Amino acid sequence: MRRIPALSLAAVTLAGAVTLTACGTETTGGTAGAPAAAGADRTLRATKVMRVTAVHPSTGMTLLEGPTFDADGALHLVDVTAPAGEPKVLRVDLRKKTARGVHTDARGAYTSAQFSPYDGRLYLSDYAHGEVVSTAPDGSDPRTFFAGNVDGAPMNPDDIAFDRDGNLYLSDSRGLSTGEDRGRVVRITRDGEQATVLADGLAATNGISFDADYRGLWISELTENRISYLRLDAGGAVTSRHTAIRVDGGIAQTDSIAVDAAGNLYQGLHGRPAMAVYDKHGKRLATVEIPAGTAGLESATNVAVTPGGTTAYMTVSGPAGGYLYTFDALAKGVRQSNGG
Repeated sequence: MRRIPALSLAAVTLAGAVTLTACGTETTGGTAGAPAAAGADRTLRATKVMRVTAVHPSTGMTLLEGPTFDADGALHLVDVTAPAGEPKVLRVDLRKKTARGVHTDARGAYTSAQFSPYDGRLYLSDYAHGEVVSTAPDGSDPRTFFAGNVDGAPMNPDDIAFDRDGNLYLSDSRGLSTGEDRGRVVRITRDGEQATVLADGLAATNGISFDADYRGLWISELTENRISYLRLDAGGAVTSRHTAIRVDGGIAQTDSIAVDAAGNLYQGLHGRPAMAVYDKHGKRLATVEIPAGTAGLESATNVAVTPGGTTAYMTVSGPAGGYLYTFDALAKGVRQSNGG
């Protein structure tokens, strides 16, 4: 998620100046003087579906994130900067092209949403307050799933991924406001009772997704414009870690990550309304672009691919509002295709 002015976030959280970032962007041809990434000349054209939100006068922004499909195929997403009383979680009817709010509260600044495979509830990361909350699928029955320090330090939870058993994995974007490499990956057991730091020393951890086989986690590090890979053992512990992909983003930064059935990565980009697509070996396959000349849209934060299908829905935001765009993904959607 991209950097949000402190005044805007203070209006949302009533908690003073906290910095958020709405994740990353990348150029299609690489940096000046460097060869273009493999496949960088292939473009996937995205078309507008609908405008979901307008800029909120009280916060000066709108920022869509966390697209995820429920068991009935309805798309849910969050508006990070929605103030108290306005929808913070929305349910989109893609056939009718309508959206309605299903949850709001007085304090949350939610940066991601995912449905648990264990209890079917919707889980939301509250970046500003270091919490994870859950609701029923219809937005009712809000509960605090996890709150408090992990290994003695507060969290800034950004994106969410679940393993097959319903244990929750978080990208903890600590160090973002200071530029220090203090980001972490945190695993929380499905009962919310135990939190474990799996990796630390990361550069403003942002996107997080399991690979297609649940053998490891893809992690985007926003302030270094790189994607790291964490190999996991059967118990969910990290056995190895390495930099997998370096993203030549220019002024843009890496945001959320989704993975399709073939293992391809869809890397959201902030600072440019586009996404970069890689295969699991790091080869650049394509760039997803909105129509040239579209004004007032700055970032493509996230994406969800229809379960069992290839229709992808991308969240795009800027001064013109919060929008959904659609494109044809390279492979079918699976659970990991709901971006963070």
